[in-house]
Amino acid sequence: MVIEITDFSAPELDVYARLTEAQLLNRFEPAKGLFIAESPKVIHRALDGGCVPVSMLMERKDITGAAREILERCPDIPVYTADEELLCNLTGYHLTRGVLCAMRRPRNPTVEEICRGAQRIVVLENIMNPTNVGAIFRSAAALGMDGILLTPGCSNPLYRRSARVSMGTVFQIPWTFLPAWPEEGMQTLGRMGFKTAALALREDSVSVDNPGLMAEEKLAVVLGSEGDGLTDTTIAACDYTVKIPMYHGVDSLNVAAASAVAFWQLRKE
Repeated sequence: MVIEITDFSAPELDVYARLTEAQLLNRFEPAKGLFIAESPKVIHRALDGGCVPVSMLMERKDITGAAREILERCPDIPVYTADEELLCNLTGYHLTRGVLCAMRRPRNPTVEEICRGAQRIVVLENIMNPTNVGAIFRSAAALGMDGILLTPGCSNPLYRRSARVSMGTVFQIPWTFLPAWPEEGMQTLGRMGFKTAALALREDSVSVDNPGLMAEEKLAVVLGSEGDGLTDTTIAACDYTVKIPMYHGVDSLNVAAASAVAFWQLRKE
């Protein structure tokens, strides 16, 4: 059902124009939470992952263009449309390939469900930049990680920018938030047979290509925040402290870049 936008103040457009990411998340009533998927590739992967669409917003030209296959998959939901300039004024940003889709938030699995049967898990501690979270998800999916656990201080992977930067892999690799970290989270990982590897540049760190580290049957790779890295408490609780050797006086890598190096080296073949 295609609906031409004539009134910016229409309440059905709030999800695209006036609600913040935190409001969409709806912490007080999670079952009513929504997220925005941006771009045809991300929307397709969200649909493949079982996410339920509520409505779409797109440029007129995309109805028979970039969004045609999406509309064929979702023939009964409302599609709000206008030209590019009006949509930019409505949303406050340029739409990637002209298509947005409001979707219901799926149920997150439990930590135990993600760890069961997994060999390589990623733990993100207080990583707040949505772009970094999205990039880490993309690398984790591409480089053989089985799941991702996030501490409560992390940016939500379903924020619009995170999902877009991940190229929709947030709907392909299982993830959830840890209820408590590090004590309870570490205990759960240990109970399920995982050794933990803190990525940190310390004198006592072992190299990321350490044979004993790479040979671990079950390994959780723990990554810290953009500014401060991992907390001392987390590092002390991990089984390994791991570094990526640096050259030319470079002291560190961006956490997203470091994650890709670590995932490639520590993947389970």
